[in-house]
Amino acid sequence: MVKHVILWTLKDEYSLEEKEQIKAGIKSGLEGLKGQIPGLIDITVNTKPLASSNCDLMLDSSFENEEALKGYAVHPKHVDVANTKVRPYTASRVCMDYEV
Repeated sequence: MVKHVILWTLKDEYSLEEKEQIKAGIKSGLEGLKGQIPGLIDITVNTKPLASSNCDLMLDSSFENEEALKGYAVHPKHVDVANTKVRPYTASRVCMDYEV
């Protein structure tokens, strides 16, 4: 199994209320991919970091193998969510993929 973890920071230009709406959109968009992409086992977006955190939200996802992760990256449903709900609003992205 392969884990795919991403940490994002939202752009500073948004108010706290706007950030909450953006985070909710990212969460529903990405979690809505479960069962729609081959090899995607589980996908969760955490939008409630503790005050000690230095990011705004986290994606924690699991795939059958590295090939499934590669397929997810280019799958049209994932690309649509990334291009409409994630990329326009994020200032930074850190990713770690690893085998379990």
